[in-house]
Amino acid sequence: MYIIQQRCEPGLDIFVSSQIESIPLMQGVQCVQGLLLWRNSSSVMRKEVASAYQAAYDFLNTKETEFNVHIWYNGSNNGAGNTRILRSVNAVSIQYNDNSYLQFIRGTNVKMLLEYVREMPKLATGTSKLNVSTILGPLFFTWVIELLLPAILVYLVYEKQGNLRIMMKMHGLNDGPYWMISYAYFLVISSVYVLSLVVFGSLIGLRSFTSNNYSVQFVFFFIYINLQIVFAFLSATFFSNVKTATAISYIYVFGSGLLGLFLFERFIQDVTFPRKWLLCMEIVPCFSLYRGLYELGQYSFEVDLIGTDTIGWKDILLNSDNYAMRDVLILMTAEWLILLVVAYYLDQVASYGSGIRKHPLWFLQNRCTKSERSLQRSGYDAIVNSEKPDVSQESEIVEKLLMEPNENYPVICHNLRKVYRGRDGNPDKVAVEGLSLALPRGECFGMLGPNGAGKTSFISMMTGLTTSTSGTAYVQGLDISKDMDEVYTSMGVCPQHDLIWETLSGREHLLFYGRLKNLKGVALENAVKESLKKVNLHDKEVADKLAGAYSGGMKRRLSVAISLIGNPHVVYMDEPSTGLDPASRKSLWKAVQQAKQDRVIILTTHSMEEAEFLCDRVGIFVGGNLQCIGNPKELKARYGGSYMFTMTTPSNQEEEVQLLAHQLSPRAKRVYHISGTQKFQLPKEDVRIPDAFRAVERAKRRLTIHAWGLADTTLEDVFIKVAKEAGPINVLS
Repeated sequence: MYIIQQRCEPGLDIFVSSQIESIPLMQGVQCVQGLLLWRNSSSVMRKEVASAYQAAYDFLNTKETEFNVHIWYNGSNNGAGNTRILRSVNAVSIQYNDNSYLQFIRGTNVKMLLEYVREMPKLATGTSKLNVSTILGPLFFTWVIELLLPAILVYLVYEKQGNLRIMMKMHGLNDGPYWMISYAYFLVISSVYVLSLVVFGSLIGLRSFTSNNYSVQFVFFFIYINLQIVFAFLSATFFSNVKTATAISYIYVFGSGLLGLFLFERFIQDVTFPRKWLLCMEIVPCFSLYRGLYELGQYSFEVDLIGTDTIGWKDILLNSDNYAMRDVLILMTAEWLILLVVAYYLDQVASYGSGIRKHPLWFLQNRCTKSERSLQRSGYDAIVNSEKPDVSQESEIVEKLLMEPNENYPVICHNLRKVYRGRDGNPDKVAVEGLSLALPRGECFGMLGPNGAGKTSFISMMTGLTTSTSGTAYVQGLDISKDMDEVYTSMGVCPQHDLIWETLSGREHLLFYGRLKNLKGVALENAVKESLKKVNLHDKEVADKLAGAYSGGMKRRLSVAISLIGNPHVVYMDEPSTGLDPASRKSLWKAVQQAKQDRVIILTTHSMEEAEFLCDRVGIFVGGNLQCIGNPKELKARYGGSYMFTMTTPSNQEEEVQLLAHQLSPRAKRVYHISGTQKFQLPKEDVRIPDAFRAVERAKRRLTIHAWGLADTTLEDVFIKVAKEAGPINVLS
């Protein structure tokens, strides 16, 4: 008799007494050292038996009163014929009827049922049926399913990079509905994709699909595709460029498959590798997918080996030591729910390209009523320039409206300021400096200024693309620094660069944004038809043409139509007529002029003609400061108190033209001179128009006059004069 131990210590050899037919016997028991052959997984045990070992015992649900064992053996290493069955199996067979041997050892209540004996040949002999899905399944199917991840991630990043998401947000699509719609769309696409994979695999007879219970497969794949969608949303938080997201996602897909095959699978099969570290690795979604597919493959291998039915829920739930699928499902479900919350949180506080980032504890902040918000002050003293009475007067109106709100003023800016912090040793850049502005309903306000004056920065703050450094603005009584999600429901935007989907037609764009404005049915159809007509895109072949094939001018007109659909209370237009031909520009101006009834339109432009035609008031910005404000006629009268006298003669008569100009006004100032063409600025108080015409008629008798003109000051002249007086753009030191 022997006692088998992992390690034999001195003194383990003992004597035991026994009795056979009343004859006492003393039996020596020696200690022998045995190999550690215990395996925690039956799948690992079966694979080792098939490849090397001669026999193995699977004790299933064995306990003190019940001995339930599967004996696996590999008879290919023994001689041929009937001697291949091991003696241990024969011993069990001999004792099958009465179990006397077991009862002698363990007691009369112990039974061992030998249900069948089945030979298990080595894989190398070629007598087993080739199971392609089991061999290639984990790696191949991991790649196939994970290829959905780059598609989802690229789509999300594309919408952020092109500012399409913030464009939808500006037209009233809040983050909650956006997440639900996008999530449902990706879930449907992923479900159809995986379902097609399972159906196709079953039709061609892949054992990973046919040998496993379909309900188990459904639950596993459904949980994983949800986890993969949430993981894509989480990953999209950290990307702002489509190309980068594409490259990283494909590296993740193919790299994770190879790591699963050459690293993770070896850890699964190594019984000495700690199980807790396997669970830690499975936190990464790619490894949890690989583990699940590996288990499905092993289950199909077991079904083929022993000829049982498919592996179902009973096996997985009641025998979790041998079937790891239960742990995989629990882990993926928990991770799916946790990452869903984390992804939404990061999208609100850290995501690039989705608008203003919220405070990390925004969900704990107190929310006040609309009336309370309307009375709030920004906490900064208004910047008033006493040298500019029109600007000072506008600031006083704002201060009064903050104390006594008036619904006739939908837009109020109070000391709005934006500073871009300098980098690499450069000074800070002041884009908007202390802007106070009150815009009444029904007004079109034009913002004029040179490049870098702060016009687009102002539009970006008002539309939620950037946050203000200090100060604030109110739209319909709502603070843009706190209530931007509510502000979006009442505004329309035509950005400086066209933000459209190239795969949608012009009509589809308007249908989509019209629905965001809560238009339905006949009202939606009529609004779309009217909008297309106003911007001259109503022809069927044009309206139903993909927007990606539109010309630059057509895209611009479509952007204007999008901003006006749904009758928003406030509309922002950043250079709306850029790139349009004269006919289209005139048509667009008429549409904007008709649309300004009962709403505020704020537009930026470099066209003085456009500003004079559309704007009830204009403000000229230089260096982030509002230099002057008023209607075009007031500004021309205030800043342009002079006539422009122009005359073209031969070069040798230029001096006589100068004498003529000084005869009209002693204070005449030449402001332009080239090749015989001269332009003079004449103060209005010195000039009478009839006298000027008579003087020119007399001059024609002695001068060769090719052309001449006397013009009032234009808005362009006012703009140039104010810009020159304002000097360079201010920067913070």
